[in-house]
Amino acid sequence: MVIKVYIASSSGSTSIKKQQQDVMGFLAANKIVFEECDIAANEDNRKWMRENVPEEARPTTGNPLPPQIFNESQYCGNYEAFFDAREDNAVYAFLGLTAPPGSKEAEALAKKAQQ
Repeated sequence: MVIKVYIASSSGSTSIKKQQQDVMGFLAANKIVFEECDIAANEDNRKWMRENVPEEARPTTGNPLPPQIFNESQYCGNYEAFFDAREDNAVYAFLGLTAPPGSKEAEALAKKAQQ
């Protein structure tokens, strides 16, 4: 299972650039293997991302904006959902991955199981 982060390498939006860097930096720092899929340089990536973001996660107008995160073809969420999962120490669950032993998320799950 590979995490895929759909990004736009040539985005004019500073906000989008920061969000993309935040997601990819977090994944890299936590040694979570991911693939960067550029929608600006590859039309197939753009088309695939837009077709596979679920209807309920789409903006009311326009197309979904990067970063969008998938586990293979399973949609995980956008930056806001990622940020919320990170704040809740639930990124591995958000990504559909098993939290490694010793991580904050694994410790939180162990505490819940003991209760």
